[in-house]
Amino acid sequence: MDKKNKVLIFCEYVVLSVFAIAAIFPVIYMVSNSLMGEEEVRNTLQSFKFHIIPDGFTLIQYYNSLLKQPDFLLKFWNSVILTVPIVIGQIVVSIFGAYSFAKIKFKYKTQIFFMFIILMIMPYQVTLVPIYIIMKKLGLVGSYASIILPGIFSTFGVFLMTQFVKSIPDEQCQAAKIDGANDIQILFKIIVPQCKGALVSLMILSFIDNWNMIEQPLILLGDKKQPLSTFLSQINNGELGVAFACGVIFMIPSILMFLKGEDELLKGIQHLDMK
Repeated sequence: MDKKNKVLIFCEYVVLSVFAIAAIFPVIYMVSNSLMGEEEVRNTLQSFKFHIIPDGFTLIQYYNSLLKQPDFLLKFWNSVILTVPIVIGQIVVSIFGAYSFAKIKFKYKTQIFFMFIILMIMPYQVTLVPIYIIMKKLGLVGSYASIILPGIFSTFGVFLMTQFVKSIPDEQCQAAKIDGANDIQILFKIIVPQCKGALVSLMILSFIDNWNMIEQPLILLGDKKQPLSTFLSQINNGELGVAFACGVIFMIPSILMFLKGEDELLKGIQHLDMK
């Protein structure tokens, strides 16, 4: 390798390192401030200095957010109550929808799938008004169901899984039918085992998307049922140290989900890119 190539590689590393530091710095700053006392946090913010290393490490902010002020913990569990059923429901609906679009022939299948794509690329704010009207007609506004039911029937999940199911050879399904298997048996014994990467990818992406939801709960839920994602903006009105601690607590489930399924997520995305 000549000197010119070494210089270019060094410059690339420098540029990438700068971008990486810029991307991760807010997280480091948040974690650092969550380990400070309230007075130190306020002094740091008022002095406009990037004080990263705490003068004295303390977990008092986590104690305040989890035990002293249970409202924050309640909002955290509201997020869990909303997100987990949506993720499970999306996986089930997406599996059946993907099998129908990819392996079953029926009239207007192409047109219906095209409508799914149109709905997928539309901003959520466009569909929020009709969702609100429907939920109001059903008497579900203010309940968890007003968020969970629309979230379960996500067009993105059906689209994502359909691309994976299409890659499975039709000959496998035909051979199973010759052996006497019905569609349900084919789905769970042939299709699902080969879609592990796709299912993990869908689970992670769906969890992160719904864990961070903002518009839906603001419109459809009352104050007591608001998730932590909407409640974080209100924390800043009180103790700033608690706000940092709650921010750290809020991002832990998403990080754990990503780390647990990172390999499968990458494989799933690579498989999708090959199509």
